[in-house]
Amino acid sequence: MEQFFNKVESYSKLSAESKAAWEVLLVKKTYKKGENFISEGQSPKKVAFVDKGLFSQYYTTDAGEIIIKTFFPENRFAASVSAMLSKVPGFFTIQAIEHTTVFEYDFFEFKKLTQIYSDIAIFYINYMELHWIIEKESLEISLRHDTAKMRYEDFLKNYPQLIKRLKKHHIASYLGITPTQLSRIFFANK
Repeated sequence: MEQFFNKVESYSKLSAESKAAWEVLLVKKTYKKGENFISEGQSPKKVAFVDKGLFSQYYTTDAGEIIIKTFFPENRFAASVSAMLSKVPGFFTIQAIEHTTVFEYDFFEFKKLTQIYSDIAIFYINYMELHWIIEKESLEISLRHDTAKMRYEDFLKNYPQLIKRLKKHHIASYLGITPTQLSRIFFANK
């Protein structure tokens, strides 16, 4: 739980009262490798903070191809935020790539806390601005304009701790290329 609040407070300092109110919502849960936190078509209601392990967020194309949108390693919040905010079934599955332990909380109960505690509201605003505006915009530009090699080099720079934990097909799916293309890039970089 300490790791959870350390992460939260990297966005905004919380009062003891705010922490206590949020802590009531937290439930520790474990997902086995291959188990889903959220499934495509589900109307999600929870957020998970990854304590140990690794999730991927992906969607499946009409042709059955899996496209990974992002990874959630330790110290990250995993959720299908757009679906929760819209209160509609989500397009994404969030699945454990490894045995994963999380602290979960109900998003809608959390939103009530943002109305009561201004420091929790500040956390929420700071988190959303960084991850859903600043980072997302950069990623969208990269996917449209950068070469596969540039995206791979950026992945290595931003997620060096994940390289040994992921299979080639995970990385290729995230980069929007085939595993064969990834192998060519990998060997060209050696």
